[in-house]
Amino acid sequence: MLKIAVLVSGGGTNLQAIIDKIADGTITNTEIVTVISNNAGAYALERAKNAGIPAMCISPKDYADREAFHEALLNAVEASGAEMIVLAGYLVVIPEEMIRRYRNRIINIHPSLIPSFCGTGYYGLKVHEGALARGVKVTGATCHFVDEGTDTGPIILQKAVDVQQDDTPQTLQRRVMEQAEWVILPQAIDLIANGKVSVVDGKVRIG
Repeated sequence: MLKIAVLVSGGGTNLQAIIDKIADGTITNTEIVTVISNNAGAYALERAKNAGIPAMCISPKDYADREAFHEALLNAVEASGAEMIVLAGYLVVIPEEMIRRYRNRIINIHPSLIPSFCGTGYYGLKVHEGALARGVKVTGATCHFVDEGTDTGPIILQKAVDVQQDDTPQTLQRRVMEQAEWVILPQAIDLIANGKVSVVDGKVRIG
């Protein structure tokens, strides 16, 4: 049984997708052992409590400096017994110590087809604003392992979504979530939980 910690900053729609897919058997061999948010008001914490999952807020605001915050975050993940960390809309930079300790055991969902519209400054609606401003006809989502860069880790899965002519950033965001993010993030977790994902020479192999 793969024990996962889910880190979130906001509403937790991707968290809900994981909870639902575990419940309906789409994600197998997996248990969420903790949900951690940097935002005390995040609805994601409510979603976790409603599902009977231990949840807590660890906010940089509550610590003297980043080092103390990073230490508290790492301690909380380790105390939960999590073997993998899932970033599901977590808007805080992951400490390098955590990346080292959980090498190829931290995954992130990003709302574009990496390497497009990713990296520093591309998060939330800004990704979709960028896609519409560029006039792309296809966008999507990418699930990848986390390394020391921003959106630069090995890619696990991608799924394309068509851009409609009358899209706004909000409508595009919703479609990418429903058609791509909520599909490939659970799929990636299930593949990893069942030993079907490996990283060889910086690239993901599935099977």
